[in-house]
Amino acid sequence: MSPKVNDNYKINKKQEILKAARKVFIKKGYIQATMQDIINEAGISRGALYSYFNNVEHVFEELLKLDDEKDITFIKIADDYTSFWKQLVDWIRLQKHIISSNNEFLLSKIEFFLIKHRESNKSSSSYITERYKNLITAITDFIDKGTEKKQFHPCKSSEFIALYMISFFDGLTIDTFNLNLELTRVNEQIDILIFTLENMLRPIK
Repeated sequence: MSPKVNDNYKINKKQEILKAARKVFIKKGYIQATMQDIINEAGISRGALYSYFNNVEHVFEELLKLDDEKDITFIKIADDYTSFWKQLVDWIRLQKHIISSNNEFLLSKIEFFLIKHRESNKSSSSYITERYKNLITAITDFIDKGTEKKQFHPCKSSEFIALYMISFFDGLTIDTFNLNLELTRVNEQIDILIFTLENMLRPIK
């Protein structure tokens, strides 16, 4: 009989596997990565890997969830911020840094999203839909809370502002991936985004 493992062990082991998997995706990209690559990087057996994950897509989606949770946590109301506008601008500048830093894992993300977009079976990309809705909700709730606190005085719907922001970042990310920073001029575009949001949200600074 195999020994029982507690929940903490399972959580820690899963995190170790995901850490190793991230290294694989950074080195090989999403398209070229295999479960065997992850097994080799993590130094575990095939059975151990498959006890946590079904396939490469499953592993990658779990990594996406970790990154998305960080984004959503950042955009939620934080005790160390007194200004909603400053918190929003800091989050936007964080996205700028991620896009501009030639982040190899970001390239894997783009590969993943483009592949899911091309697949005819849309049910396979259910997490992409869930992710999109979660980000919209997080940004919308943040704007609504800022409005409730009278720090924002938006002239447009908070939901449509959230949709605009997500579409902006997704488009800029893909363009920068396909072209380069000189052509997409990320810094200038982010400045325009902040200017536009300031006029739409009319924040109290």
